[in-house]
Amino acid sequence: MTLTDLQVRKMRPENHRFEILDQAGLYIRVAPSGRKSWIFRYLFNGIPRRMQLGVFPAVSLAEAREKHGAAMTDVQRGIDPGAVFQSEKAKRKAQPTFADLLEEFWEIELKQKQTGKERRRLIEKDAVPVWKNRKADSITRRDAVLLVDKVRQRAPVGANRFQSVLVRIFNFAAERGIIEASPLVGLRKTPEKTRSRVLTDDEIRRLWEALDLQNTAIDIYRVSKLALKLLLLTGQRPGEVCGMAWDEIDFDEGFWNIPARRMKNSEPQRVPLLPMALEVLEEAKIYSGDSKFVFRSSHKPENPIIRQSITKALSRHWAEMGVTEAFTPHDLRRTVRTRLAEIGIDDVIAERVLGHKLGGILAVYNRYPYDVEKRQALGLWERRLAEILGLSKTFPNVIPFEARHG
Repeated sequence: MTLTDLQVRKMRPENHRFEILDQAGLYIRVAPSGRKSWIFRYLFNGIPRRMQLGVFPAVSLAEAREKHGAAMTDVQRGIDPGAVFQSEKAKRKAQPTFADLLEEFWEIELKQKQTGKERRRLIEKDAVPVWKNRKADSITRRDAVLLVDKVRQRAPVGANRFQSVLVRIFNFAAERGIIEASPLVGLRKTPEKTRSRVLTDDEIRRLWEALDLQNTAIDIYRVSKLALKLLLLTGQRPGEVCGMAWDEIDFDEGFWNIPARRMKNSEPQRVPLLPMALEVLEEAKIYSGDSKFVFRSSHKPENPIIRQSITKALSRHWAEMGVTEAFTPHDLRRTVRTRLAEIGIDDVIAERVLGHKLGGILAVYNRYPYDVEKRQALGLWERRLAEILGLSKTFPNVIPFEARHG
């Protein structure tokens, strides 16, 4: 006698577990707790076997019979359906989760890169809360697209950075055999508007006045003020300036030696330190104390300040400075590059000042360090900056470059 759906629903638990046959080895098992499970009992090679087909009502009577029929077919074909089920279950359990994938990605690739910590932060902020315990191979292209869209609503530019890391982590998963193929192949980024913000002479003056340590009207952490000054003096990347360490500075020769591991292009960079930059470093010593970092964090004294701290400082206070348009730390780097061109610095030298790789065949064959030329270029920039600021400075002799003519 076969069961009906109504009969299964009306079954009440007893003090002991019991089973009721439906058909051909398909049973409904009722536990004292009230849990109702579908069980298939069968013989395989003369040995009694049993497998679970699901729990009622999540698996209905009709669905249980369908699973039972498929299992019966396997038995008739000489396949043990219970063994297959257990094997697949073990395989699913062993399949790495997204959190497992992130850890492997970090150990094998990310922690070796200068931008590794920032890229991991992007994933931990927006992907881990959603996918932490998801099996990596269960995440679809649609899942990723919807998550990126959600991030884009909050941070249009940041969404592209986040998407780039997602694409790479799934490519990594495919390369390592964690998934068969990346679901994000060919996923295009939303076009970004290229920033062109360069500070005018008046804006530079207003910024420098705001960064004066005696100017308490602009409530920016003093160490952040000094870091922003050095950024404008050297044109280096905000992250490189914030992470500056004392052992990177050669005061005897007047160079800041940035190791390859801290450079975006993974090549070491030598930055000449001119008088105004050296003054900033002398001021920074007062706040650095026994830290190995020049610009010490106020929240975590063992660490340097981070790029986001100076970004927030400018975003909160640019209007107070009397500037009419917002600007970022990276805009200061662009300002330095533009001003180097204005004062006649050759493009190759200016690019080397900023730590950019030379393009094309030059990158392969031209290994000249340009140390002398970089010092001349930054010396001329400091002189021009002092003129803009109306400062009376004595500069060492600098051989000027021949100005270019259109």
